[in-house]
Amino acid sequence: MEYDYSQFGLSEAELFSRVDHNGMESEKITAPRYSYWSSVFRVFFRNKLNIVILVLLAIVILFSYLYPAFTEYDRFGNLLNPEAKHLTPAKAISQYGFSIKYILGTGGSGESTFDAIWSGAQISISLAFICAAINMTIGVILGAIWGFSKKVDTVMMAVYNIIGNVPYILLLSVLVMLFSPTFWTMVFAMTLTGWLGIAYSIRVQVVIIRDREYNLASRCLGTGTVKIAMKNILPFMTSIIVTMLATEVPSYISYEVFLAFIGMGMKDMSLGRLIYQAQNAMVTVGWEFEFWSPVVISSIITVVLYLVGQNLGDASDPRTHM
Repeated sequence: MEYDYSQFGLSEAELFSRVDHNGMESEKITAPRYSYWSSVFRVFFRNKLNIVILVLLAIVILFSYLYPAFTEYDRFGNLLNPEAKHLTPAKAISQYGFSIKYILGTGGSGESTFDAIWSGAQISISLAFICAAINMTIGVILGAIWGFSKKVDTVMMAVYNIIGNVPYILLLSVLVMLFSPTFWTMVFAMTLTGWLGIAYSIRVQVVIIRDREYNLASRCLGTGTVKIAMKNILPFMTSIIVTMLATEVPSYISYEVFLAFIGMGMKDMSLGRLIYQAQNAMVTVGWEFEFWSPVVISSIITVVLYLVGQNLGDASDPRTHM
């Protein structure tokens, strides 16, 4: 029976070459080459369902960013044409001919519902990614320092006890009411305190592992707190950070949709704004596509982003690399 030695990255001749009496040579140990991220992606793609979810996410991203770039979406292009408003997919295709633009019918201004959805998805996804990038960066870095420094811990615990107990959606609502609800004011509102919960979660994890032997050894050797946090602590928490990111990105889309649905969202035609303006279509016979189409697309986006992040977080745990 032949054994496959390719996993060691060495030829059979190198593996079984004669060793001389040199003590250093005799102590060498041959082991398979290990790459952390290669192992992460190997575990991730081992589950075929992840491939399907990733393809679905790629389709959503492509339609959100590429489709609007190649189409001329004019929300008020057919505003003065009463025959173009509130058309079902069958009536729209019958009137304009078969086109991907009209497979979901038209809206209250005569605009293509399909075009409106992907234009709105681009705004909502961009908002979620920008907010997640800002909050995760601040939260992870500050949380790592927070867990190490007792002075920072004293100040930040007081801040957290005051702000952290205020409902986040209530704080968002107040901030949106104080400012004009535009894209960047929404980003400001979601990132003003959005990093605080992330920082606290990271702080808890740092407190758990900061006094382990290798960190104590680094302190004895004179390594600074920031370097220990960045080199010893954060890499250990990669799977935790990825899992947190998986919940953060979809949550911002949900917040945006909810605020828009109650009439406090931004003026840009995001998915939430589309749902808000199509509320009456939900109970009007023949107009249902105007309401349920953005609802379904926003649900698909949030679920797909969550599943990809969660599964990638599980795959980034070294314990799954056996």
